[in-house]
Amino acid sequence: MTTQGIKTVLHPVSDLAAAKAVYAALLGVQPVADSSYYVGFEAEGQHIGLVPGGGPQGMTSPVAYWHVADIEAKLAEVTAAGATVKEPAHDVGGGRLVATFTDPDGNVLGLLQD
Repeated sequence: MTTQGIKTVLHPVSDLAAAKAVYAALLGVQPVADSSYYVGFEAEGQHIGLVPGGGPQGMTSPVAYWHVADIEAKLAEVTAAGATVKEPAHDVGGGRLVATFTDPDGNVLGLLQD
């Protein structure tokens, strides 16, 4: 089963307001989502998100999210190949499902299903 590519990257930040200004300058656009717990930008077909304090996953570095049509099938496929589920698929609002897993070296990768 193929993916739809990396379209979402979430960055953990310590100061949401400061990071928002830097990313707005970098991307040349204002955020499409702007709250105390998440700031998101749409730029050239990609979604760039800022998560204060690493968010619920306790992120310590950016996580790239591969968009997929069937998140459970893809999780099964990558775990059968040797990945370990870090965060099972769950709804983050509006029917959008996300999950994270680690590769054999411990790198965190994300899956997203709209």
